[in-house]
Amino acid sequence: MRRISPTSFRIARRGTTREINRQIALNLIREMQPISRAELARQMGMRRGSVSRLVDELLDGGLVFEGAKAENPRGRKPRLLHIETRGRCIVAVDVSASQTTILVTDLLGHPLLDVIGLAARGRPRLLVDDLARSIDAILAEHPEIGVCQGIGVAVSGLVSLEGGRLRYSPTLGWREVDILEPLRAATGLPVVVENSCKACVLAQVWAVRGDPPVDGPVAFVNVSDGVGVGIAVDGTLLRGAHNVAGEFGHVPLDMDGPRCSCGQRGCWEAYVSKRALIARYRGTDSSWPHAVETTSVTIEQIMARARAGEGQALDALRETGHFLGRGFATITKTVDPRRIYVGGEITGVWDLISTKVEETLRDDAIVGVAGETMILTVPLGEHPRLRGAAALISGPFFAAPVIS
Repeated sequence: MRRISPTSFRIARRGTTREINRQIALNLIREMQPISRAELARQMGMRRGSVSRLVDELLDGGLVFEGAKAENPRGRKPRLLHIETRGRCIVAVDVSASQTTILVTDLLGHPLLDVIGLAARGRPRLLVDDLARSIDAILAEHPEIGVCQGIGVAVSGLVSLEGGRLRYSPTLGWREVDILEPLRAATGLPVVVENSCKACVLAQVWAVRGDPPVDGPVAFVNVSDGVGVGIAVDGTLLRGAHNVAGEFGHVPLDMDGPRCSCGQRGCWEAYVSKRALIARYRGTDSSWPHAVETTSVTIEQIMARARAGEGQALDALRETGHFLGRGFATITKTVDPRRIYVGGEITGVWDLISTKVEETLRDDAIVGVAGETMILTVPLGEHPRLRGAAALISGPFFAAPVIS
C-alpha cells in the first residue's frame, strides 16, 4: 500500500482515467510496435471503439503514427501503429573527468548520429561554452534530425534534487557547480542534469532492445575510476531525502581497509575500482592517493594479459570479482533487486570473473534465492551513460501520470 501525503498530492479529475489509459496505450505501442488498433484493444482488455479514441488523441498529439497496412487474409487490412520518432531528437551529454561526449538520439534512444567527443575541461564555464557551441553546430548541420526536445546531462557526482545543481564530484574536482541554468541559457533548450548512474539505470528501465525491462527493483553498478550505483523501483528512481541514495561504492567492506577517495577506509570502491585493480596487479598500496598513479600499466593491458593466460593478471581479476560479489551481496540485502546491471571496463573480461562474482554473491546472501539475482553486463560500446542521459528527456513522454 502507499500512503497519500496530506501536503503533496494530485487530485483525480474527470480526465484522469482517460489520461492513464492513454499512457498505457502509448507504452504498449512502444513495446509492441507495429501493432494494430484491434490488437491494442485486446492487450488492454477494452472495447475497440474506446481504444480508437485514445489512439486518435495520440495521433493528434504527434506521439504515434499509422504506417503500412498489415497482411490480413480476411476482412479489412488494419494500419499498424508506431511511435512517432521522426522530426524530433534528443541531445545526450556525458561529462566525465577524461572527456565529454555527445550523442543525438530519437525518442526511443536510437542513435541518429555518431558519438562526438570533446576535450575535458577543468572549469565548468568552459565546459558549458564548448557544449553550447557543439550542440548549436550539430543541430544546424543536421536539420533532418528534427526539433530538439531537450538536453540530458549525465555527470559523475552528487546532484541536488532541486535545480540539478552538481553538489560534489570527486573525479571532476567540482563543488556546488550549476551546469543546468548556464547551458539552458546558452542553447535555449530544456536541460536535465542527473547523476550518471541514476541515468544509467533509467536507460535500462526504458530500454527497447535486448533484455526487456522488469517490474520491481533493479540496480545499475558502474565500475570505473570509482563505483557508482543507481537504483530504480518500478521505474522510479530511488533518491532518498537528499538524492544520495544508492552510494554503495562508499559502504565499507572493512573498516581497516585501504583508504578511499572519499576519506573513509575500506569502501567497496577502494577494492574494485580501476585504480584498485591496477594496484592489486602491481602489488602496491591501493589506498588513496597512492593508487592514483596508474601510468605504469593500464586496465586494458591487464585484461589483455589475462586473456593471454597470465597468472598474475588472472589472480588480480578474480580477487576483484570476489569483492564485486561482496558488494552485490550488500545491494541484495538492502534493496533485493530483480536484476543487477554492470557497466564499466570490467565488463570486457566478465567471462573470466563471473563465476567468482556469482559464487561470492551466493555465499554472502542471507536467503538462497537472493544469491541467484540475475547479473547482466552492459558493454561500454552501448554507451550506457549517454543512453541514460537521453532517457532523462525521453522518459517523461512515456511516464505514468502522477495522482494522489
